[in-house]
Amino acid sequence: MKLSAVVTGAARGIGRDVVVRLRGAGYRVVAVDVSPAVADLAEDGWVVPMTADVAADATPGAVVERATVEFGRLDLLVNNAARFLRRPILETSDDDFDALFATNVRPVFRFARAALPHLARSRGCIVNTASISGLVGVPNQVVYAMTKGAIVQLTRQLAVEWAARGVRVNAVAPGAVDTGFMDEARSADPDPAASLAVTLGNHPIGRMSTPDEVARAIVFLASPESAGITGTILSVDGGYVAR
Repeated sequence: MKLSAVVTGAARGIGRDVVVRLRGAGYRVVAVDVSPAVADLAEDGWVVPMTADVAADATPGAVVERATVEFGRLDLLVNNAARFLRRPILETSDDDFDALFATNVRPVFRFARAALPHLARSRGCIVNTASISGLVGVPNQVVYAMTKGAIVQLTRQLAVEWAARGVRVNAVAPGAVDTGFMDEARSADPDPAASLAVTLGNHPIGRMSTPDEVARAIVFLASPESAGITGTILSVDGGYVAR
């Protein structure tokens, strides 16, 4: 039996590595990203790329339908797409707030709502990408932290509501991950090298995680090896929240 998955934010970083690992595990995948670079993942019908904005109203339903039409079933939803914003509250506008929730929270809710009936039939699962920012206070991330906190609570809520129907719902909470996502955020700092040193100092292992380390955690939470786990927020953070 071939399993199938939907992965959002799939063009680079964590999402790309998730697609690669799922494909290696025998999954067929619909890989979604706003960037046309997602097309690079196409692989002989095993990985079907879709260039789409997860925040658009039609996207969640269209993506889930594509997966079920292409593959006949849906076993896994990985809600990974997100935007980052580092800005203190007094410099954060209403537009900033609305835009981040529109990308980071509403699509997670809407993709889950579209996928859950199919996941109940396959006894599948959802893995959401949260963040340490949704678990502890991090300076100058007020709105981003709020969006990731919402994902943490949505994960727990859906886990409780859908457990009786055989659907597991978990999340990973990465710390700093060595991706272009972080490079872009740090480039705005007056002293990027000093900023990097602070970041590394906050992670007891002394380095950022790799995208593949987070991807492996996501694939584990989707696998039979984690069959007894639901409603869990798995920190992949080099010890950040253990300090």
